[in-house]
Formats: sequence, structure tokens, C-alpha cells
Amino acid sequence: MPAPIVFFDIAGPKEANLAEFYQAVFEWPCDQTGNFIAGNAPDLAGALREDPADKVIYMGVPDVSATLDLIAKSGGTIDTPRFEVSGVVVLGLFLDPAGNRMGLVEMEDDKVKVP
Repeated sequence: MPAPIVFFDIAGPKEANLAEFYQAVFEWPCDQTGNFIAGNAPDLAGALREDPADKVIYMGVPDVSATLDLIAKSGGTIDTPRFEVSGVVVLGLFLDPAGNRMGLVEMEDDKVKVP
């Protein structure tokens, strides 16, 4: 089965007021933590975060480590090896051959694996 896009985040400095921007332009309601559901994709969650400008699309895969190995063999670069955010998610980050930073989320039975 093809890997689904399961999450994305958009980062920028606090003064960019990203929550206000995405609410005003796209009507994406953001909660106090910056989490939102984009448009008509109820199963695709997103988050705004305060960091240098960036965006990351996360694909759901059964095994983050195995997928990162395949990425490295296929011309990509491992940015951050597999790690766990306790009670939240298992993930890893990589750069595609063009240098775009992307993420992987470990899935189990079509659900995010929570460590």
C-alpha cells in the first residue's frame, strides 16, 4: 500500500503570526497549541510551531528505521534517525535528493504508533 500523508507542520518565528494568517486566509481553526485540521481533509492534522521557517510533510510507514535505510539507499539523506516522543508518536526525518526535509511517522494497523 502506498504511504499516506498523515501529518504536516509549518514553522516560523513568533512574529510571523502563523495561526492568525492561516485562520484568516484558509479558515483553518487553530487551538492554543497550534494544532489544526486543514480544510476538507479531516484525517490530515497539522500544527504550527515556532522555529525557523520550515514545513514538513509526514508520511505514515510501518517501520521508520527500515524506510530511512531505503531512503539513504535511494539518494536521500537521514536528517534525524528514528526517535520516540513518549505518549505521542514515533518518527524520523530525512532530506529528499533535492534537499526537502520530510518526515516519517510509524503506523500500526493504519493508526499512529504511540510509544
